[in-house]
Amino acid sequence: MIDLHYWPTPNGHKITMFLEEAGLAYAIRPVNIVAGDQFKPDFLKIAPNNRMPAIVDHMPADGGAPVSVFESGAILLYLAEKTGRFLPSDLRQRNAALEWLFWQVGGLGPMAGQNHHFALYAPEPLPYAINRYVKETNRLYGVLDRRLSDHEFLAGDYSIADMASYPWIVPHKRQGQDLGDFPHLKRWFEAIKARPGTQRAYQAGKSLHMRRPEELTAEEKSMLFTQDSSVVRR
Repeated sequence: MIDLHYWPTPNGHKITMFLEEAGLAYAIRPVNIVAGDQFKPDFLKIAPNNRMPAIVDHMPADGGAPVSVFESGAILLYLAEKTGRFLPSDLRQRNAALEWLFWQVGGLGPMAGQNHHFALYAPEPLPYAINRYVKETNRLYGVLDRRLSDHEFLAGDYSIADMASYPWIVPHKRQGQDLGDFPHLKRWFEAIKARPGTQRAYQAGKSLHMRRPEELTAEEKSMLFTQDSSVVRR
């Protein structure tokens, strides 16, 4: 059994996508990020960066004590190695899967996240910041589209690289992007959206209501965006 410390965000969806595709038994442990659950001492023990998702695997491959893993990319890699699935064994395809996984966690996620922040959450519009991140998101969509012009998926067969990137394309309209401008990316997106594992993954967190930006109070936005080191030193 795997405990998944989760909230229905793009990074959270990555992990439910893997768990559903692999058919692993798991239990969702909600981490309400607007209520500050990510700063609770028990959560910080397994996720010292006070960010979800995180997992605790009570049945690790070595049969030993439970293993905790934080950071979505590290979790995907851990689960792929645990199950022997969704990470190619071929040297070159494995390398490609890891390249695109790290590309997502180092580029697409952070840039699209800043896009969301300045367009939807900032207390006042900052045209320079909005333009900066909308354009950078657009560039990254272009990178994906070019890659997918001659690859069905990012690294041969469907892999953790695809699972990492897909949830950050789901909110493309909020990011100021039109998938019609990226035909290869759109084909890939629709193929993953249609997978039963993807549909189950998104259904798994449906009962946890992630409110729209305009519904959040000033205190809740502060909890999300203006914390300093004091919250992790307790």
